[in-house]
Amino acid sequence: MRILKIVLLAGVLAAPSTAVLAAGGGGGGGGEMPSASTPSYDPAEEYRKAVAAIQAKDFKTAAKAAQRVTDAAPKAVEGWRVLGIAQAGTQNWKGARRAYEKAVKLDPNDVVSHAGLGVALAKLQDAKAQAELEWLKAKESACGGCADAAQLRAATTEIEGALAGIAPKPAAALENRQLLFAQGDAAYVQAVSLINEKRYDEALTSLDAAREVFGPHPDVLTYQGYTWRKKGDFAKAQTFYEQALAIAPNHRGATEYYGELKVERGDMAGARVMLAKLDKACTFGCAEAEELRRWIDAGGEPGR
Repeated sequence: MRILKIVLLAGVLAAPSTAVLAAGGGGGGGGEMPSASTPSYDPAEEYRKAVAAIQAKDFKTAAKAAQRVTDAAPKAVEGWRVLGIAQAGTQNWKGARRAYEKAVKLDPNDVVSHAGLGVALAKLQDAKAQAELEWLKAKESACGGCADAAQLRAATTEIEGALAGIAPKPAAALENRQLLFAQGDAAYVQAVSLINEKRYDEALTSLDAAREVFGPHPDVLTYQGYTWRKKGDFAKAQTFYEQALAIAPNHRGATEYYGELKVERGDMAGARVMLAKLDKACTFGCAEAEELRRWIDAGGEPGR
């Protein structure tokens, strides 16, 4: 098995380059269609801005940044969750409800989003708030003394308070999670080590922790796809590779691994498309292109 490398050094994930996405814009008269000149946003950078603004209680700024996250990465549950928190902070309960509903649809087991949705429904005097409360109580009861017990208790208390007319604390979800960038770097590095040790379930937990800090970052998404692929869930792996490439179309790691996935599925034509993309991006050659070429030549993982 090839040993995976840490793609980014500590600290870099916290402030990814805006070059991750194609540059947008340009003045009129350049010959581009409007869709081609629309500004592009780096969702990981916008996520960082949203989290910082929420922690500073600047919810309007947070909502704008979070909306850019969801625009650029609509399948990232953390973007919708943070948008819900920001909208709740501005007392836009309809907006918060919509954001949390999107988050819950993407991840039906997301406790923070269920709690936020319950609070928003309660503020809107919607009877469905009770259903969210009951869902959380059932989870808490089944949990017993599990690691999530404190979070579940806080979530049920939050909805009960909203139903009783107590003003919620919109930033609580972020404060409770202690979103410190150093912790995110550590979780990312740990995940890569766990993947190398074939401890895939633990690696996925660490990658989830990294995404809580960095949002939909293409490096994290790429390794989530890689890990699910190693677990044999090719469909889920594909969704993560596609998310990474939607954010960063020229991401070499995601392109290589997506090509390898296509080889494993017997889609050699698709794998060659990924290789051609790498050859075009790597003018003087690169390890990712050479590795995918070996996979294609071998018709599978080289050496097997």
